[in-house]
Amino acid sequence: MQERNIFAGTYLDRAAHLRQDPEWFAAALADERSRALPVWNSRNLVAGGDSPRAVYLELSRIPPERRNDADLILLGRCDGTNFFTFEIESIEPPPSPPGSRYEDLRHIASVLPIDEAGLLGYARAIISWRRRHRFCGLCGAKTVAAKNGHVLVCSDASCRNEQFPRIDPAIIVLVSEGERALLGRQASWPIGRYSTIAGFVEPGESLEDAVAREVLEETGIDVDRIEYHSSQPWPFPASLMLGFTAHALTTEVRLHDQELEDARWFTRADIASNGALLPPRQSISFRLIEHWFDAGGEMRLRDIQGSAPWPHSR
Repeated sequence: MQERNIFAGTYLDRAAHLRQDPEWFAAALADERSRALPVWNSRNLVAGGDSPRAVYLELSRIPPERRNDADLILLGRCDGTNFFTFEIESIEPPPSPPGSRYEDLRHIASVLPIDEAGLLGYARAIISWRRRHRFCGLCGAKTVAAKNGHVLVCSDASCRNEQFPRIDPAIIVLVSEGERALLGRQASWPIGRYSTIAGFVEPGESLEDAVAREVLEETGIDVDRIEYHSSQPWPFPASLMLGFTAHALTTEVRLHDQELEDARWFTRADIASNGALLPPRQSISFRLIEHWFDAGGEMRLRDIQGSAPWPHSR
């Protein structure tokens, strides 16, 4: 069975059938087992040092005026516990339980238990969607929450447009040719970091077409034998990364659209000798490189090279 990517998995029953049940919501508010995951400034609440864990608040710790089906968004249920999320809007960090803090999930996802990383990513993503859709895209009126926070409805009675959580599909691909893999880097990345080729899917485009187009636009390489590998929710803020492998038909790298500062071919020996700083292990890009690398011999990528977390912003 293939190892699942971080942020993915059936770690939670999303309980969509309960989102329009006011009696169930009232009972969930009264249930002492119910918990909430606060999100502040796109950061999640965690506790612990080198081995952080998610912090789930009892609903009694939430201000009474926020304990309603407009502010609390139902995430789902797990082992008899109802999980909600809500946003804290403040400039300064809000008070938190002793020993806890608000962290950027990108910096800690790889060291969280995988189910907790998924739950925190889900909370961050849906809060980001809510924040970006406070107003109707058709008439500009304010939106109001419905279905336990999973729908935003225009408040103008003559419009009533409904908005649902959106994701941005993006392809990410490991292109190989014999014993070499094609990796590129953006100028904003840490010095020496290289990764797989990626880009957003455009309207009217299949995933396979997007793979071929992005690789050609960014590197000048033509590809075939495009095969699906796996996917990864990427809640920064709302991407769904769709991972592929592809075979190169040409080998001359030509940087067409200037999105990449550099792109080049790497052998397994190059990577084994730290010829490139690879992406963080929590990313599907690392998984794609690992899949190709491990298929080529007795060495395993994780045994010979670590990977750094995303750098903290200053």
